[in-house]
Amino acid sequence: MNQRQASIPAGTFLSAFRDHPASVGETYPEHMGFALRFGARLLCAGVAACIHALVPALFETTASDTVKAMHAEIEGRGRTTG
Repeated sequence: MNQRQASIPAGTFLSAFRDHPASVGETYPEHMGFALRFGARLLCAGVAACIHALVPALFETTASDTVKAMHAEIEGRGRTTG
């Protein structure tokens, strides 16, 4: 059996970990931490929304409040490139 390896130029591979974080003024570890926290908050908001769907009296504004706060946070971040 002949196995093929994907050939990704080293510069391109490394730039995937460097360019986007740099575009928002962060290092890769800083960006990873932000993205993981952001994702966890989205998951929690999603769970709250699902519970609210089942029992409307619970978590009445949790998901929307979370999304609004996250939107304000994202808008405040510096982006240097598109």
